[in-house]
Amino acid sequence: MKALKAFVWVLTATVCAVAFGFVAGIVNPGERVNGLWLVVAAACFYVLAFRFYGRWLARRVVELNDLRITPAHRLNDGVNFHPTNRYILFGHHFAAIAGAGPLLGPVLAAQFGYLPGFLWLVIGAVLAGAVQDFVILVASMRRNGRSLPEIARDELGTVTGTATAAAVLFIVIVALAGLGFAVVNALHRNAWGTFTIAMTIPIGFLMGSYLQKFRPGRVGEVSALGVVLLIASVILGRVVAQSSVAHWFEYKRSTLVWLLAGYGFLASVLPGWMLLVPRGYLSTFMKLGVVALLALGVIAMAPTVEMPRLTAFAHGGGPIIPGALFPFLFITIACGAISGFHSLVSSGTTPKMIERESHAPIGYGAMLLESFVGVMALIAASVLIPGDYLAINTTLSADALAAMGFPVARLQDLSRLVEVEVAGRPGGAVSLAVGMASIFAALPGMAGLMAYWYQFALVFEALFILTTIDTGTRVARYLIQELGGRVYAPLGHIGWWPGVIASSAAVVVAWGYLIATGSISTIWPMFGAANQLLGTLALCIGTTVLIKMRKWRFLWVTSVPMVFVGAITLTGCYEMFGLFLGKAAMAREAGEAVALYLDAGLVAAVASLAVIALADSAVQWYGYLVLKRPFTSSEVVVMGGGSAARAHPTACGGSQFPINGCC
Repeated sequence: MKALKAFVWVLTATVCAVAFGFVAGIVNPGERVNGLWLVVAAACFYVLAFRFYGRWLARRVVELNDLRITPAHRLNDGVNFHPTNRYILFGHHFAAIAGAGPLLGPVLAAQFGYLPGFLWLVIGAVLAGAVQDFVILVASMRRNGRSLPEIARDELGTVTGTATAAAVLFIVIVALAGLGFAVVNALHRNAWGTFTIAMTIPIGFLMGSYLQKFRPGRVGEVSALGVVLLIASVILGRVVAQSSVAHWFEYKRSTLVWLLAGYGFLASVLPGWMLLVPRGYLSTFMKLGVVALLALGVIAMAPTVEMPRLTAFAHGGGPIIPGALFPFLFITIACGAISGFHSLVSSGTTPKMIERESHAPIGYGAMLLESFVGVMALIAASVLIPGDYLAINTTLSADALAAMGFPVARLQDLSRLVEVEVAGRPGGAVSLAVGMASIFAALPGMAGLMAYWYQFALVFEALFILTTIDTGTRVARYLIQELGGRVYAPLGHIGWWPGVIASSAAVVVAWGYLIATGSISTIWPMFGAANQLLGTLALCIGTTVLIKMRKWRFLWVTSVPMVFVGAITLTGCYEMFGLFLGKAAMAREAGEAVALYLDAGLVAAVASLAVIALADSAVQWYGYLVLKRPFTSSEVVVMGGGSAARAHPTACGGSQFPINGCC
C-alpha cells in the first residue's frame, strides 16, 4: 500500500513538471499553449502542496491539538461564537475570502501576458497566501478569536498595534471599494443580473431560518433547496428582463452603489446564522460548481490560449494597468496569490466557529482553492483574442487598439451572442464573463445558450464579490468597535446595538463614497497595494507568533514571503504615489484633481503605517532572538478534561501545559 501511494505521488509530481514545461514554453516553445496544460499544472501543484507542505505546517510548525477547547465552545453566544460543521465553515470561509480578487485581478493582469500571472498565482499561493491564512487562523483561534490588530497590540505593543489597526481599517475600506466597483459595472442597467443577485438575499434568509429553526442539522436538505432556488432565479431573470417590469431592475450606477451599501449594512448588523453564513454557503456551491464546470470545459474543449506568454506592456504603458510588470503584476493579481484581506477573515468570523483545532487546515486549503479560481479566470480571459479583450476592458477605439498591435476581431459577434453590448466595460468582470460563456458555449449542445452562460457567469462573479463585501463590512465593523472601545467602553462590546448600527453605517458610507467617485485605474491598483501591504503585516505578526511559540527554526516560513511581498508592494506604493501626483497635476477639473491627491495621500499614509509596524517589529525580534529578552504571549490554552481545564496566559506561550515544546 505504501509503495502504491508513493507511486501515485511520484506520478502526480511528474505530470505537474511536464505540464509546467508546456505552460512555460520549455516544451514546444514555438506553439501556442493549450488551456488544458494550465489546469493540469495548477491542480497537481495544489494537491502536492496541500498533502506535503500544508500537512507539515499543521503537524510540525503549529502542532494542532484537538485536546484544546476552541473559542466556539468556550465562548458560545449563538451569534458570533458558535461551533459550526466543518464543511459549512469551509464554505463560509472560502466564500468570505474568495471575492473579486481571484476573478478580476488575474483578468486585468493578463494585459502583461498569461505566464507571469500564472506563475505568481500558483507559487505565491502555496508559499505565501495559504501560509498567511493558516498561521493567522491558528493564532486567532488560540487567542479567543481576537482580530489581527488586537493580536498585534497584545504581542508587539501599542505602536505596532495602533499602526496595524489604522492600516487595517483603511485597507478594508479600500478593498471593499475595489471589490464593489466591479459588481456595480457588471449590473449597470442589467435587469437580468440585478434580479438574480437580489433574489439571493431572500434565499439566504430562507436557508438560515430553515437550518436554524425548522430543520437543524439538515445540511443536505438546505443545500438542495438553495441550489434549486438559485438556478430558478437565473432562469427567471431572463423572463423578468424581457417583461414590462424590467425597468424595476435597471439601475443607474449611483443607485447600485448605495443599494450595494444597504446590503452590506444589513449583512453586518444581523446575526451571522441569519444571512451571512447561509448566503456564503449558498454562493460556495455556485462558486465550486462553476469553477469545476469551467475546468471540465477547458479539459473537454482544450481551448487555445490566444494571449501571448508576455506582451509588449510588460515594460509599462498598458491601457488597463499603466505600470510595468514589476511591481504592478503582483499588485494587480492581489487576492489570487496572497491577500491581506484574508487575514481579517482568518482572525474575524472563522476562528470563532471552529469546532476542533484539526479543522484549521480549512485556512490553507481554501486559499489554494481560491488560487485555482484565479487560474481559471486567467484562462477564461486569455482565450479571448487580445484585441477583443482590450476593447472590453478599456474605452479605447478599435483604431487605437489596432495601432498598438491588437486589432479587434470578434467583438460585435460576442455582443450579439450574449445579448449585451460588451465594449468599453472596464473592470474585468465583463471580459471574464464573456470568456467563460465562450468556453461553456463550445460544449456539445450549448451553442445557442451563450446569453444564459454570460448572465450566469456575471451572477457567479457577483456572488463572489458580495460574499466578501458582507463579511468584510462585518469585519470592519468589529475593527471600528474595537478601536472605539478604547475611547468609549460600550462601543467595544460587539453586541451593543447602537455601536453596531453606527459603526456599520460608517463603514458602508466610506466604501460607497470611494466607489461612487473612483475608477478602475485608481481604485484597483490602490486596493492591490493596500491588500498586499496588509498581507505583509499579517506575515509579520505570524512571525512574531512563531517566535513566541519558540518555533525559531521555522521562522523562514513566514519571514521569507513577508520580505518578498513587502519589497514588491512598497515599491508599487512609491510608483503609485508619483503616478497619482502626476495625473492630479494634469487634471482638467478641480474635483478630479482633489480625488487624485486624496488617493496619493492615502497610499502614502498606508505605506508609512506599514513601515512603522515592520520597523517596530524588527526591533522587538532583535530583542527576543539576539538579546534573549523575556517575552509574554496572549495565547490562551484551555485543555479538555473536566476540572483540569483552565485558561491562563503565561510567559511560556500562554500555556500551563507542556505542549508545542513549551516549558
